[in-house]
Amino acid sequence: MKKTRFNELHKASGGKMIEFAGWEMPVEFSGIIPEHLAVRTKAGLFDVSHMGEITVKGKGALAFLQWLTPNDVARLEKGKIQYTALTTPEGTFVDDMLIYCMGEGDYLLVVNAANTDKDFAWVAGHAGGFEVEVDNGSDAWSQLALQGPEAERILRPLTDVDLASMKSFTWRTGRVAGREALVSRTGYTGEDGFEIYTTDPAPGPIWEAIVKAGAPLGLLPIGLGARDTLRLEAKLMLYGNDITDRTTVLEADLKWICKFQKGDFLGKAVLEKQLAEGLSRKLVGFEVRGPGIARPHYPVLFQGSKVSEVASGTYSPFLKRAIGLAYLPIEAVAEGTAFEIGIRDRTVQAVVVPTPFYKRSK
Repeated sequence: MKKTRFNELHKASGGKMIEFAGWEMPVEFSGIIPEHLAVRTKAGLFDVSHMGEITVKGKGALAFLQWLTPNDVARLEKGKIQYTALTTPEGTFVDDMLIYCMGEGDYLLVVNAANTDKDFAWVAGHAGGFEVEVDNGSDAWSQLALQGPEAERILRPLTDVDLASMKSFTWRTGRVAGREALVSRTGYTGEDGFEIYTTDPAPGPIWEAIVKAGAPLGLLPIGLGARDTLRLEAKLMLYGNDITDRTTVLEADLKWICKFQKGDFLGKAVLEKQLAEGLSRKLVGFEVRGPGIARPHYPVLFQGSKVSEVASGTYSPFLKRAIGLAYLPIEAVAEGTAFEIGIRDRTVQAVVVPTPFYKRSK
């Protein structure tokens, strides 16, 4: 298994380590529920160094990414970030990702850990005909996520970056705990916060400084378990569960990242046809109204017939109810529609509800 540069610090802090996407990562430290609630009410620090970083540079970089992704990369300027996807010719997902504009003709793609090699092969394999250089620099990067209402207060004395002036989905460079870093106002929790990237070969002092500064304010180190429950409450997609190479961007309720007016992109024709003809299914949020928790792959039934499986499902520590995501036939996606989920040897009623399940107050 690969190990992040913070691995020994996690073990020293009592992290329960598991294998995830080929990496040894902490699934929890003090427990999923206390970690989840710390992020919602105070702050949490995540090691997300397993994520992938791919650079696309050159005169043709903008044109290449415009064709490779559905969102409008031309809207980006240096210092801004965009959520988007790598789409197939069928309008389905290779992955979802963030694009950082590092400057004219210079972009950083941040992709999911389990997909890094696949994504790099996809990007590099489609670069022919464009004047670009594509590089997988993932091994050089370490990445931390500081999330929660107290995130800015904790990070402010540790960095020379002007955090207060940073808007969501922007980045700046500076020093954090004495290390050169890129700081972005992004995250995967539904809370305000920052992601800190560094290529420093010894980034441990960044983790240690944040933990020390945050402890009096209730910060906890956070594992993968709470990362998953937090992102689900905020209805943030998980590749392999909610989005796959068998689900289109429109079916995944991500029409907003499809800028059809920008010009051609991979999958555009199929998505336009699907838009014109109407969807046959769509990803929705639900609450379980009976006893039990809907876990991924549990059968989803509508009018007595199985129509799909639970994509993501858990007990929400903050909302204190069982929630999840599932693909339903288009006639069943209206809020308030009832359906059933098979939980072990019985079925339990679920109801379509608005998403995101949780949205922080400004």
